[in-house]
Amino acid sequence: MLTFAPARSWQICSLRYFLLIFKDLILTVMTQLTTHYLDNEGIPVVNFADQKIGGTHLPTLFLDRDCVINRRTPGDYVRTLDMFEPAAYLGEAMSILSAHFGRIFVVTNQAGIGRGLMTEADLSAVHRLLTDMVRASGGRIDRIFHCPHTKDAGCPCRKPATGMAWQALAEFPDINFENAWMVGDSASDIRFGQALGMHTVLIAGKSEEAEELSAMRVDFRFDSLFHFARFAGGF
Repeated sequence: MLTFAPARSWQICSLRYFLLIFKDLILTVMTQLTTHYLDNEGIPVVNFADQKIGGTHLPTLFLDRDCVINRRTPGDYVRTLDMFEPAAYLGEAMSILSAHFGRIFVVTNQAGIGRGLMTEADLSAVHRLLTDMVRASGGRIDRIFHCPHTKDAGCPCRKPATGMAWQALAEFPDINFENAWMVGDSASDIRFGQALGMHTVLIAGKSEEAEELSAMRVDFRFDSLFHFARFAGGF
């Protein structure tokens, strides 16, 4: 069983003392504190199905939307239903992820609203379509949070600021950022996750940030959400 909560209390104790008295327990805890290990081919492996918080809760997943859940429209926004094109194998991906994460949230910057290119009603319609598609495939999205403001508005909910994560915590107080994962395609997504101590996953595709992203410290990199889901599911 793996967990990502830091063992601060263990760090102030004598490891030798616990090894002598509770050898089996210590060996188990040390295994749990391993974030990921390498298989025979040197590939990082995480057993998401075994991760728990206090033995009851699976990890939390935060997903960016554009280029992760649906195809991007560079230079534009998904303003209407006909502009929404799901990412390849989205249904399969969300079905797998729903089995391995206790909560799944979408956190998305939607400055098209702030720029007057779309309305809140337009966005809500797109998100209803998205949640219906995911539900029909056997998956789920627990909540979608969005920031409608432009970059220069200085809004605390616009990524990389962490306001949307705190909104999620206010509504779902059982989540733990230290046992959470952020999956996105941009530098702002990665910084959002890192600011909260989450594990970060970069989905390829944002070519305009390629140089910046290649230099960033990211825990995992995948070509698509489906590839990450297969990894999470142990396939």
